[in-house]
Amino acid sequence: MTPVFVRVLRPVCGVIFVAGIAGIIVTSINGNNAGWVLTIGMVTAVAAVVLIAVTAALPRPRIDVFDDVVAERVEQRIAALVAAGADEAETRALVRDALEMVRGQK
Repeated sequence: MTPVFVRVLRPVCGVIFVAGIAGIIVTSINGNNAGWVLTIGMVTAVAAVVLIAVTAALPRPRIDVFDDVVAERVEQRIAALVAAGADEAETRALVRDALEMVRGQK
């Protein structure tokens, strides 16, 4: 779950981006004042850098490690259960549900 300040920061940066583009257009049309255009452009660029830095600093959930040996063992056990008369679709659904249950506890 993302922290509250990040959920607030993203829309604020979006507003700054839109206002910055509009500000650059308006100040370019209205007299082409280089100082205002550069100031608005720099504020927009700083907002972009802040958004990139905050997004890069957030912790990301790790991708589950896939172990080929364990996967092969599970496939062999499923094949053994199917050979013993179990329904393959139901067996695979059971394994899928077990994985979802374990992933939900992390």
